[in-house]
Amino acid sequence: MLDVLGRPERHFPAIHIGGTNGKGSTCAFVANELRAQGWRVGLYTSPHLVSPTERITVDDVPISEAAFAEWTTQLRSHIERLDASFFEATTAIAFADLAARGVDIAVIEVGLGGRLDATNVLTPLVSAVTKIALEHADYLGSDLKGIAREKAGIAKPKVPFVTGEPDHDIRAELVKEAKRRGAEPIIMVDTSLRARRSTKLGLRGRHQVANALVAHAVLNALPEPFGPVGKNFPASFANAYIPGRFEVRGKWIFDVAHNPDGMQVVADAIRDYKPRPPVHALVGIRNDKDWRAMLETLRPVVDRLVLTVPPSIPVMQRWSIEDMGPEVSFEPDFERALHDIQESAGTVLVTGSFHTVGDALARLPGFAPVG
Repeated sequence: MLDVLGRPERHFPAIHIGGTNGKGSTCAFVANELRAQGWRVGLYTSPHLVSPTERITVDDVPISEAAFAEWTTQLRSHIERLDASFFEATTAIAFADLAARGVDIAVIEVGLGGRLDATNVLTPLVSAVTKIALEHADYLGSDLKGIAREKAGIAKPKVPFVTGEPDHDIRAELVKEAKRRGAEPIIMVDTSLRARRSTKLGLRGRHQVANALVAHAVLNALPEPFGPVGKNFPASFANAYIPGRFEVRGKWIFDVAHNPDGMQVVADAIRDYKPRPPVHALVGIRNDKDWRAMLETLRPVVDRLVLTVPPSIPVMQRWSIEDMGPEVSFEPDFERALHDIQESAGTVLVTGSFHTVGDALARLPGFAPVG
């Protein structure tokens, strides 16, 4: 498809960011600083919350529905001929659109894994992996070192490789694979520094300092004229924004945590933020996730759990819930669950997947993201 489009990914310099959790936030920090410098910045992220147009933005302006439809029409016969996946087709459209809109630089988030991801056709200015956790075991396996090797598959010869993985053994595996692929220099970010950083960030939660540290290292690894940015966090980090990452809107908190590691981050953020009680949580999780571990992590920090089924989750990936105890209820009707969760709540947390957050935002007046 990229051949058909004239190899648009070669028409702009790029930054390539992967990892299990934190890659979207890291992309947001990096893109926000590049915009603050005055560059025209493209951003490709996934998945979306409400509309697929959210995935492809230039200076925060999403691709129009008309442009998305036009690119799709142009590529349709090739998508069908190649039996391309939705993500493969969307990636081709993203690269074409970013090139057509004349970006100075693009920040590209890996979709799944790394080595075999559709975005891995890039030769970027910098590659980065945030951290590794268990996810997509059906595709990536359940061995963290094996997952690390797949994620480090985005490393390229003579291209700086940055990682913020905190676990020594997993970090060593990332570095070994990056070296095998000829990446240089290899930059290991000590995310334990987060306890000593007090810089205000636009994204909430202690975990965001670790993501900001990786973003800072990425920016400092960039060649001129894009980088470096110096030893301190750029002021732009205070204005970084990405929807659904412990996003507080009045009495509502939205977080797209969709694996145990992500849910632990949410639980820690609730303890730190101390939202107005009682805290009611509306949770919908796909059945291919470790949802029992996720619920056990969340249960101690909320006063009420209502489990539901977001309508955008494909039927084969919808969960069926067993008895979880008297403090947990199951309401499969999403509209009713969204209404009921608000009753007597001081704070409402919506979490468990991009589907859950996106379906809620689409139904709450004035809450849907631009896209």
